[in-house]
Amino acid sequence: MAAKNQGNPEDQGSMGGFLGAVERVGNAVPHPAIIFLILIGIVIVLSAIFGMLGTSVTYEGYDMALGDIVEQEAAVRSLLSPDGIRFMVTSPVANFLGFTGVGVILVAMIGVGLAEESGLIATLVRKLVAVAPTGIFTFMIVLVGVVSSIAADAGYLVLVPLAAAAFHSLGRHPLAGLAAGFSGVAAVFLVNVFVTPTDALLVEVTNDAIRAVNPALQITPVGNLFFMIASSIVMAIICTLITEKYVEPRLGPYTGGVPVDAHEGLTEAEQAGLKAAGRALLIVGVVLAALTVPPIPWGILRNQETGGIMAGSPFMSGLIILISVVFLFVGYAYGRAAGTIANVTAAIGLIVKTWGNLAGMIFLLFVIANFIAFFNYTNLATVLAVNMADFLQTTALNAPAYIVLFVVVVAIIDIILTGALAKWAILAPVFVPLFMRLGGDPDLVLAAYRVGDSPMNVITPLNVYLAVMVGFAQKYQKDAGIGTIVALMLPYTAILLVLWTLMLVGWYLIGLPLGPA
Repeated sequence: MAAKNQGNPEDQGSMGGFLGAVERVGNAVPHPAIIFLILIGIVIVLSAIFGMLGTSVTYEGYDMALGDIVEQEAAVRSLLSPDGIRFMVTSPVANFLGFTGVGVILVAMIGVGLAEESGLIATLVRKLVAVAPTGIFTFMIVLVGVVSSIAADAGYLVLVPLAAAAFHSLGRHPLAGLAAGFSGVAAVFLVNVFVTPTDALLVEVTNDAIRAVNPALQITPVGNLFFMIASSIVMAIICTLITEKYVEPRLGPYTGGVPVDAHEGLTEAEQAGLKAAGRALLIVGVVLAALTVPPIPWGILRNQETGGIMAGSPFMSGLIILISVVFLFVGYAYGRAAGTIANVTAAIGLIVKTWGNLAGMIFLLFVIANFIAFFNYTNLATVLAVNMADFLQTTALNAPAYIVLFVVVVAIIDIILTGALAKWAILAPVFVPLFMRLGGDPDLVLAAYRVGDSPMNVITPLNVYLAVMVGFAQKYQKDAGIGTIVALMLPYTAILLVLWTLMLVGWYLIGLPLGPA
């Protein structure tokens, strides 16, 4: 059960104490777009200074094109040099168009937006509230978020707003629901109860790093499976407790002005809409199954070389568009039967309305896309990451202490270098051989990387979906900003980092297998 809300009536909807200060400071700063424009200015100045000083690093890194570990050099490149100025002038449009978050959001919201505007999502939430066991409702939300990482970005765009709406329908604070969903999707991102395509990529990089020490040794994508499954469940429980025992009570009762649906049950039109949506879902499901389930070549959405559904398949690569298509057909079927959509033209109008509501977010993503592109151009993140890796490599500690320090280093680097695969391509060639020479298991290094990388995702400003969370929060709290989300999620980051690291150290000391032998 959720803890009973006990908020300060003079500050309802906000948090007090340290987190309240974080929220106030965060929301007192300028618009997020202005913040990132200021950050671009800082990056320009820093790149000019360090570029003039000739700052560079040499390291052994994984080259994606060659598929091997090679010696690489990264020098800070100044954005005020002739090449840097040309880059800033010529690249912004390409940076924006190449920023996958933009396309993902727009495509996903074609279907999800129609489903929301037609009333389907609200009706489904009320139905879910009526049938879901109240005592484990929050845990279900978080665990589904954890598992959703198999579907790339779908969890951010589908589950999180659903979680906020579901909490609101229960009379609970919608931002607590947003926090619960976001924690599962992002703070426990690199583990799952299933093996995901990301696991295969991380293992590929790890094996190339292993060959530098022992060419005969290889790890498999299931090498962390036992630890991943246990982490998924244990961290979901911890996120549930943080939500119900700490975050939700601090938020207090919701008084944001968005009324809770007062319906005791579903109307006849809504019941008819759900039945039509169910039939549409069945039809779409049968079509997708016919394209995916049969063995190749009949299963055209399978990987045509391996026959697999997960790694490298059109099904996984096109999951966002498939999810959008499902929501599009199901939402339209619901709207026609429930009377909320008159015809196809009206449905298109609802989609256009949804995209119109994203205008502010799209502008923010334009600024963020160019900040990240400019920052990556300078090589500042790579130089810092390599220097931190060198520091850890020269620190004489025992294995448990190395695990803790490695987790901390990964967490710090995640603030400036968010891509899980990009960071591992830099860190694996350094730390995998180091741990192996100390008698450590390469799977243990990868497990530690999972622990360090995930919890920071919910507070790092370079996570594009942090801005998306602000947009979701503003539906219920108009003055919500980056500070609101950071203050909301900071307890998850701090507690997960500590408890998850202790879990990994304990796992190592007890000698439990990380995965199948």
